Amino acid sequence: MFEDLLHAWDGEEAVIRFDADSGAWMFVCIHSTALGPGGGGTRLRVYPTAADGLADAMRLSGAMTRKFAAADIPRGGAKAVLAVPELPTGDARRRLLLRYGDLVASLGGTYRTAGDMNITPADLDVVAERCPWVYGTTGKGGNSARGTAVGTLYAIRATVEYVFGSPELAGLRVLVQGAGSVGADLVRLLQAGGAQVLVSDVDEARAATTGATVVAADAVIGAECDLYSPCAVGGTLNADTIPRLRCRAVAGCANNQLAEPEDADRLHAAGILYAPDYVVNAGGVIQLVGLEDLGWTEAELDQGLARIGETLRTLFRTASEDGITPAAAAERLAAARVTAAQGQTGK
Repeated sequence: MFEDLLHAWDGEEAVIRFDADSGAWMFVCIHSTALGPGGGGTRLRVYPTAADGLADAMRLSGAMTRKFAAADIPRGGAKAVLAVPELPTGDARRRLLLRYGDLVASLGGTYRTAGDMNITPADLDVVAERCPWVYGTTGKGGNSARGTAVGTLYAIRATVEYVFGSPELAGLRVLVQGAGSVGADLVRLLQAGGAQVLVSDVDEARAATTGATVVAADAVIGAECDLYSPCAVGGTLNADTIPRLRCRAVAGCANNQLAEPEDADRLHAAGILYAPDYVVNAGGVIQLVGLEDLGWTEAELDQGLARIGETLRTLFRTASEDGITPAAAAERLAAARVTAAQGQTGK
């Protein structure tokens, strides 16, 4: 199964290691280094099969290439997955993270890691004990959720401006799906802007702590709102859900929101403006690379995050002028930047 996945993949390198002590599979997928060293978070998750973990890492690494390219950040795309039998705790978790740090260190900087699902800044502190190429520890760029949430707010403002004629949020009904670290921060930012915020999470108690109106997890699709913001799991936009959406636009920070590429066309046909997810959710990597590698000030960081909105405005105009979807416009922009870099580097 691994062999079939690897032969079908368009990336540069995949590193696979089985960790006998924990029963975990470690997958590091480096999709492209044309724009710079491969960067991307580490996902700790229980998967139905090890192959599902590898497939997830491959898919996410390609999205990271497009994310960095669209954000014009000098990094390539990569992703890591730790596919575990169960989520580890205590000493077992620490030992696994140390061994993972050894693996990342062995790649010599070709892959530079950060946090993703079930990985905290404290976890990254452990990885950094063995590896110098770690973003988002407690003592450096900080939790990337902050940048992701702020960047998503800029994206939402650009999206509602295109649909409703103004970037102002006052009176708009926004449904945020997912009240984790990013989703909860986004809810607070939207509330501060005057939006009427609905929030949903599989943990309704967690959703309720945001102070927004709670929508049951199984009632998100079909809930009436002006803008739907997926900030949890991917694949919520698909052939089954899109006809039931009751919104004018989608802009959220979840990865891989489209179950398949054709879903961008389905959203367009339904009259729903879709802000490409990897453009919207680039704030986290902009924060980490900007603060840790490029030496940005907080003011420069905010300027970098604001460019997410400007990029979307350009994509929306290009899509309208060329008769394509915003997703196609984003793919074209990212591909052009990667191709230009390949012409210079030969990668």
